[in-house]
Amino acid sequence: MSISTKHRILESAIRLFNQNGVANVRLQQIADEAGISVGNLAYHFRNKDVIVSTVYENLFEEFSEILSFYLKGPGLADFDQQLDLYHAFFAKYNFYLIDLFEIERSNAAIMTRWHQFVAKMLLQIRKRLDYCVQRGLLIPEPVPGIYDTLTNNIWMAIIFWVPQQILKGQSFSADHFKNAVWAQISPYLTRRGLDEFAVEVQPIGSNI
Repeated sequence: MSISTKHRILESAIRLFNQNGVANVRLQQIADEAGISVGNLAYHFRNKDVIVSTVYENLFEEFSEILSFYLKGPGLADFDQQLDLYHAFFAKYNFYLIDLFEIERSNAAIMTRWHQFVAKMLLQIRKRLDYCVQRGLLIPEPVPGIYDTLTNNIWMAIIFWVPQQILKGQSFSADHFKNAVWAQISPYLTRRGLDEFAVEVQPIGSNI
């Protein structure tokens, strides 16, 4: 019963954080959303700060799992599947990026961990580009440094596309999200890369 109640409290907090932002949510609202009394909530989490810390701990654990899904397979479909995981993550925790700069100002520990994840994510993207060049799926770097720029553009599309759509009041479906990311990559695909994309990725749902 305790585990179920804790889970309900955390899920309720995430929904309210997504709707209103972390700073604008009160303990009473979380209790009401979870369908319990404030006293019952306090039995599981003594205050809002503990709820926020627990949500972020879960958030970082889930993000770490996504990063571990790296080159599980040799094809472009491998990246497309990782994009599905990124989309699900940012759709679930969209408050995080919307509140990112405020959070970074107020919590140094969260800021440090996030920067570590960003560094690893950028490294993965850059290595994936190099691997695709080696496999003949991407053209060799046409201008020195352009694949570093491409890495950053892919990262920005992954990180900021969902919150941007939410702020504009527009759809943020997985297919549209993946299209936005693949649009960064597709101009550099070789004939072999385009053929593999058509066979392995487009049937999954990405259409460039």
